[in-house]
Amino acid sequence: MRRVAPLVVALIACALLASGCGRPVAVRWANASSPLTPASPEQSRTEPPSPAGSRLHSPSPELGHTSSPATSGPAARTGPSAASSSGPAAPGTSTPPAPPAAPIPATGRGPGGSITNTGTDAVALTFDDGPDPQYTMQLLDLLKEQGVKATFCVVGFRVRSHPEVVRRIVADGHTLCNHSWQHLDLSKRDDNYLAGDLQATNDAIHAAVPDAPIEYFRAPYGNFTPGMVRLATRMGMKPIYWSVDDQCWMSSTYGTGPAMIDHIATMVRRGTRPGGIILSHDMGKPQTIAAYRSLLPWLTSRFHLEALPTDQPHRSGQEPR
Repeated sequence: MRRVAPLVVALIACALLASGCGRPVAVRWANASSPLTPASPEQSRTEPPSPAGSRLHSPSPELGHTSSPATSGPAARTGPSAASSSGPAAPGTSTPPAPPAAPIPATGRGPGGSITNTGTDAVALTFDDGPDPQYTMQLLDLLKEQGVKATFCVVGFRVRSHPEVVRRIVADGHTLCNHSWQHLDLSKRDDNYLAGDLQATNDAIHAAVPDAPIEYFRAPYGNFTPGMVRLATRMGMKPIYWSVDDQCWMSSTYGTGPAMIDHIATMVRRGTRPGGIILSHDMGKPQTIAAYRSLLPWLTSRFHLEALPTDQPHRSGQEPR
């Protein structure tokens, strides 16, 4: 009997293994490919969840959740850090030539039917809100040094206060643009108010430079309406919008000083194409002057820069009858 007992135990063990009980079957089941297969504790620590599992646990938009991948990572960054990635080259390095850019479509239109392109391959620099007796003068010096002509969209009451700056703009061969009397949103004003505002600005310009052609109008904030476009056209002025905004006015978002200088340069480099109109500002904007010290050589090496043309007969600022 003592010899029989070990034999019985061995036979029972063999029977259990043959029946499939124990860990080998459990391991095969845990490694199955079905998305519903539960993973072992070891697998759950090292393997990502299956697509089916991730869909089951994704937040519902109805609960006010947003998908985290859309708001994180390099592709979703905004602000100065993202913009500066394609900004000016560091000192001592050279910027590779930009690839050829497609021209701005000549048929493009801005708000109210305003103009967003030059109609040729030329690029137009436009500077708004002056004249500024300090920064407009510095900008004029820089433009003269680089041999570049631009367009200055001037505000009437500042023209009245600084006629000498307007005279310098015209003497240097730049184009003037009416930018309203005091830079208010004109989009909700009636035609009588608009006509008086635009005419007062033209009169201030002609008081400074009697023979200066004024063939362009830019609405404050770019808030053109079809009625405003029609009125400006009747007064002999083309309504100009822009295709590139350097965002120098967004200091609350992009900062001031070097951060803003870098942002201006980045926006202009990124957005300029043949036929484009670039919006910048000279009134109270020293960062504009600093940015264009590097931008002008970059622009002139890639594009033909011109002031907006003034080839129409001068009408002395009066509305044609």
